Amino acid sequence: MPSRARASASFLSVTLRRIDLDRGERPVLRDVSWSIRPGQRWLLVGGNGAGKTQLLKLLSGAVWPNPTGHELRRFHLGGEMFDQPAGVSEEIAYVGAERQDRYEHYEWNFRAREVVGTGVHRTDIPMGPLTAPEMKRVDGLLGRLGIRGLAERRFLTLSYGERRLVLIARALASRPRLLLLDEVANGLDADNHARLLAWLATTARSSMPWVFATHRREDVSDAVTHLLELDAGRVRRRGALRAATARELLRQDQAVFLASRAPRRIARRAKTRRRSLIELRNAHVYVDDAHVVKGVDLRVASGDCWVIHGHNGSGKTTLLRTMYGDHGVAAGGCIERAGIVPGVPLEKFKLRTAYVAPHLQTWHVPRMPVLEVVASGRYASIGLNESLTASDRRHAERALRRFGLLGMKCRTMAELSYGQARRVLFARAWAREPTLALLDEPFAGLDRATRADLTRRLNDWIIDGGSCVIATHHRDEWPAHTTHVMELAAGRAVSSHRLGEG
Repeated sequence: MPSRARASASFLSVTLRRIDLDRGERPVLRDVSWSIRPGQRWLLVGGNGAGKTQLLKLLSGAVWPNPTGHELRRFHLGGEMFDQPAGVSEEIAYVGAERQDRYEHYEWNFRAREVVGTGVHRTDIPMGPLTAPEMKRVDGLLGRLGIRGLAERRFLTLSYGERRLVLIARALASRPRLLLLDEVANGLDADNHARLLAWLATTARSSMPWVFATHRREDVSDAVTHLLELDAGRVRRRGALRAATARELLRQDQAVFLASRAPRRIARRAKTRRRSLIELRNAHVYVDDAHVVKGVDLRVASGDCWVIHGHNGSGKTTLLRTMYGDHGVAAGGCIERAGIVPGVPLEKFKLRTAYVAPHLQTWHVPRMPVLEVVASGRYASIGLNESLTASDRRHAERALRRFGLLGMKCRTMAELSYGQARRVLFARAWAREPTLALLDEPFAGLDRATRADLTRRLNDWIIDGGSCVIATHHRDEWPAHTTHVMELAAGRAVSSHRLGEG
């Protein structure tokens, strides 16, 4: 057998025929037929709710197709054929937001090297020390992705983007025969994004097949060979496709994000801009003994819209969580919040502050109805301790209507796509009629139409008097009425200014 044929035989082929999939009696995939072969590198695209994540889970064996009697899900590996994933599921590596969220949910705070090592042993948690060859393999993967410097860091002290790269290294440590990547570029800064693309480019020399789901054209690797496009659970387009053509399909209309309403409305609210909502002075913040935020000064007044940007690990998420009250400021610095004085609980601040962050999606029970998740926002709680009141229902429905989600109120969180669940987090945050919004990478994982819609709603809210602090890597996600910009580097504010002042 020629060497190329032997290499191909060591990787998985998958054939799907006439696949249907329901979640909670709601159709997610319909009549999907698709074949993946060694050496193929697929781009998976489609809007939020199109079924991309569920299709990847079906490939991995995590979910099962509807038993229609006509469906086929077949795996080929090394000359053997499997009609069930049981014989090959350990040969398939899946990286996505849900796997990353598990570490937050279960508080798995192992060192990055140990997390990657679990890929070697194909376990969730470390089962023992790595051998010298295994350690060499792990360190080689960390170096290959440019993150060797994170090896001894605790996983939960890493930024969202840094965690994502560690989990990609973990997936590669398992030496997968098929690699499934679900929106893995979300949360990566420019440098780490470039590292990811550089690694994807090297896969063109391998027969390992992969599938990469994304919404953004800048995520498309030159190594892409094929494209599958889903629309409302059905295959709209499938076949060989050049990377340049795929990028054209995902072209962004940035003008949609930057659109604003008439400036006269902003002028009317300018008189109320000076009331301080939150102020940090010489703020130092430690997370698990790691010094993450270092001497930051920041004042957010009513009417302000701050954008916080910086590389992965610069401290953006920790800064926002400190403002919200999840972390404390070390002695020698202080944080002041409007109306919070000795004797007044911090909960008063949280009840008038919208907070949206990717990690929150893992804390909600999958079978919890959307209406209850949104209603819990009134209490800044995860879940409800008591039954919904008429007032809870009224506020929740108002928030759902604000974000165009009223028709989903009876669904459970498990029935939603990742992007739809993010919209629910927005509605939950606004159920408390907030005066301040703290938004940490709020548009990660959202398709172009959903990002444009949520950005428009956020811009309208700011115009109507809301105040905002948003952390993002993408310039096109800055609200139209951004007033201040801060850049963080290694926990320090290296630049902080009002727009128009340099």
